[in-house]
Amino acid sequence: MAKLVSKVYGDALFETAMDRDKVDAFYEEVSVLVPILEDHPELLTLLSNPQIVKEEKVSIIHQVFDHKVAEELMGFLSIIVEKGRQSDMIHIFEYFIQRVKEYKRIGAAYVTSAAELKPEQKALLEEKLLATTSYVTFEMHYQTDPELMGGMVIRIGDHVVDSSIRTRLYELKKELSHLQLA
Repeated sequence: MAKLVSKVYGDALFETAMDRDKVDAFYEEVSVLVPILEDHPELLTLLSNPQIVKEEKVSIIHQVFDHKVAEELMGFLSIIVEKGRQSDMIHIFEYFIQRVKEYKRIGAAYVTSAAELKPEQKALLEEKLLATTSYVTFEMHYQTDPELMGGMVIRIGDHVVDSSIRTRLYELKKELSHLQLA
């Protein structure tokens, strides 16, 4: 259910941003808004309190965010609260951010390597990823895992490319275990 709510409201926000030619502006504001909401869960708890009437909750939203976010976004926050969807607020905004990234063809690549990659290796890797995908830019996320022994694992969305030595050894072990000696 939460996924459907996020999609419906996130799509509505995206369509509004497109109609008003404010995709970048909304994206920037929402990108700042999500960490604020995550860092202050007491605000969402307060907004979810059944003893507080909706009008008061909307007033709280205005007190916190008025003149800090665009008027359209302020109205959107009010609608979320009026409809009782404040507990889904972060998910709605995360969905919106993903929609904007898809629209702008911004990919997220998660790269795990056995050792820290040098800047020139990172640049070459990003260049190859751009050449082999439909994305125009990537948000690159790097981490190391010495257990890989060598090579790397790249994850973009649901796609995983595992060229680690650990995986190659595992696959070789599987193949050798299936061999029958005469």
